[in-house]
Amino acid sequence: MSDDSNFPDIAVTGGREWTAPSGLSLSSASFRDPSGFMFTRGGTLFRQVNEGYRRHYENLLASGLYQALAERGWLIEHEEVPEPAADDRLAYKVLRPRRIDFISYPYEWAFSQLQDAALLTLDVQLLAMEHDLSLKDASAYNVQFDAGKPLLIDSLSFEAYEEGRPWVAYRQFCQHFLAPLALMSRTDIRLNQLMRSYIDGVPLDLASRLLPMRTRVQLGLALHIHLHARAQRTYSSTEGAQPKRRVKVSRMGLTGMLQGLRKLVAALSWKPAGTEWGDYYQATNYTDAAFQHKERLVAEYLGSIQPRHVWDLGANTGVFSRIASRAGASTVAFDIDPAAVESNYRLVKRDGGAQPLPLLLDLTNPSPGLGWAGTERDSLQARGPVDCVMALALIHHLAISNNVPFLKVAAYLSELCENLIIEFVPKSDSQVHRLLSAREDIFDEYDQSHFEVAFSTYFGIVRAESVQGTERTLYLMKKLYGGRAA
Repeated sequence: MSDDSNFPDIAVTGGREWTAPSGLSLSSASFRDPSGFMFTRGGTLFRQVNEGYRRHYENLLASGLYQALAERGWLIEHEEVPEPAADDRLAYKVLRPRRIDFISYPYEWAFSQLQDAALLTLDVQLLAMEHDLSLKDASAYNVQFDAGKPLLIDSLSFEAYEEGRPWVAYRQFCQHFLAPLALMSRTDIRLNQLMRSYIDGVPLDLASRLLPMRTRVQLGLALHIHLHARAQRTYSSTEGAQPKRRVKVSRMGLTGMLQGLRKLVAALSWKPAGTEWGDYYQATNYTDAAFQHKERLVAEYLGSIQPRHVWDLGANTGVFSRIASRAGASTVAFDIDPAAVESNYRLVKRDGGAQPLPLLLDLTNPSPGLGWAGTERDSLQARGPVDCVMALALIHHLAISNNVPFLKVAAYLSELCENLIIEFVPKSDSQVHRLLSAREDIFDEYDQSHFEVAFSTYFGIVRAESVQGTERTLYLMKKLYGGRAA
């Protein structure tokens, strides 16, 4: 996995720029927060708490909220350490948080993942108010998935609760959580990809236009999206004309609003059915014996390399991802199909397991670097490389459905991993027939010989085994360095 070496060596603090000392990497994801920022030193992740956040940080600990959240598994644990600060001109304390294996983003989550992250955010806010604190932001990027569950990772998101003050994070919550969930539930599941274009959440006026007319008479969505969007437009058009009158909200009123918002979010739903590859395992030409043989081969290949981190590209509902998880690898199960990713996440929740982490990924258009200078949210490639990539029943989708040459696929995969478990699916296979049924076969070089030649440019072939009862071949490859395997 990446050690955050892609973080820039320039930090912006309070409008001033400074150069990080040698060996220090500053997180490009937290530079906007004046309360503090993340940095790494010697491969270890730290969080600097700035002097300006001292009072709020001390309240978080003294109130008992940190302990209550940590005990529930709602907030990432940290310890205060005597580590030198990254910028001692601003520093109050240095924390060492528990490190998450893989950082994911909302546009990569299934519907239920975003929903669970939203519910966690509201639960944290309700509990914070019981301790006279409040969340000052409600960014979906402050939540990560760890051990199969959502977890708030920003310890600097809390401030003192002020009686009568509205929840300052309300608009952000609606943009980051409620609007995309409503669009996914009521309009089209693919609209979660709006989060890639709008890094601070889906604008409420846009969500209001895209939602069906019937949602305008559904109380919760009418209030928190449609009327909220109208109020934003009204205020924007009159801004500067007169001083804004501060609205007061009692503690009881705010609690009631949050509880109503929670019920609204929990009631939204999406059924994972009807997408192209959601029934892939059922529709494939594998017999039970062939499928079991493939499982054994994958387990053997993984056992021979013993990877710590595995990415399963084209994981579908995660059958083979779970083999990697059982072998002890931290596993991310990527798939392009929202139905498959949703089903996979529901299986993780049902089984109470920590792995794999199901995520959405279109490998022909993978998550790019986003935000300021393209560095606030890492690209897929920047979050690697990993010990092992599995690309099972994938090559024909890339080469035939998307016209990506073998050599291009091999080159890209070599940037993602050290070891590769990949399956070649010949033209005689029923799934390739399915792909070619609606288009002309222009793929004269789609055969096993050309596949091996292309991949041998970047990988050494360690092992190749035919999957019993099929014409498919499962390969174990190792990345080449200077023409030789490492």
